[in-house]
Amino acid sequence: MKRIAYAVLGTLAGLVLLFSYRTSLQVVPPTAGTVSGGTPSGSSGTSGGSSGSSGGSSSTTLKDGTYTGQSTDTRWGPVQVRITVSGGRITAADAVDYPMNNGRDQQINQYAIPQLQNETLQAQSAQIDMVSGATYTSEGYTTSLQSAIDQARS
Repeated sequence: MKRIAYAVLGTLAGLVLLFSYRTSLQVVPPTAGTVSGGTPSGSSGTSGGSSGSSGGSSSTTLKDGTYTGQSTDTRWGPVQVRITVSGGRITAADAVDYPMNNGRDQQINQYAIPQLQNETLQAQSAQIDMVSGATYTSEGYTTSLQSAIDQARS
């Protein structure tokens, strides 16, 4: 009788653990060279697609205008950012293209994009915190953002 009780309890515990396990999105790191061409908006000059760090948050080197970063391909779709610079500071950062192909993309990006935009306005650079659960969107956003900032500096 004890063996049956232990077997039933063990099976129930195993089922509870199995059904309560939360899976995450399958992670595949992006490969180098996934940046596709983009065009600047409102300003002349193009960027070399640098995805390196911004080198600080000195806003006095940014020229006023609107700049659209290069579109960055991610596993779930392209991400592209447009910034508006006024008074040498980034006053707006808008994601003009990001994955919205299914309900999960919409759910993730509805939460992630506003956070990334706020981080951009606070940091005044592409050195921003990534959003947990939106790794690909965050990486694409920062790469495109850096491209737009590079255009504003040239």
